[in-house]
Amino acid sequence: MSRFETAGHAASWAGLTPGKNESAGRNYSGKTSKGNKYLKSALVQAAHTQRRAQNYLGAQYRRLARRRGSKRAAVAVAHSILVIAYHLLRDGSPYRERGADYFDKHDREHLERVLVKRLEQLGNKVQLQPLVA
Repeated sequence: MSRFETAGHAASWAGLTPGKNESAGRNYSGKTSKGNKYLKSALVQAAHTQRRAQNYLGAQYRRLARRRGSKRAAVAVAHSILVIAYHLLRDGSPYRERGADYFDKHDREHLERVLVKRLEQLGNKVQLQPLVA
């Protein structure tokens, strides 16, 4: 891994970085850059297996697939897998799983607002009260 200065350099070499096509301030196609086609296809295939996994990568896949589609979510998760592998190989540190509920814990207030808004759209009146332990 010493060949690559950062995880971003490794991702660029693998072709897992978004392409940039801008003209007159308008952004066009976001195709991934050219890179090692064998590594890219293996990582994207591994990312597709995370669809039903109950872990951090599975949660990331489902979260992105809802908004962006399954193929873009798979490329993003493949990028995450490569970044994780880069740090594991470079530092020799063990992998620490963040958990399937990482994104819920990460921004709790945002999740509460979204769920309250959704319940109100369904015709319910919602009042939040914290649980007393």
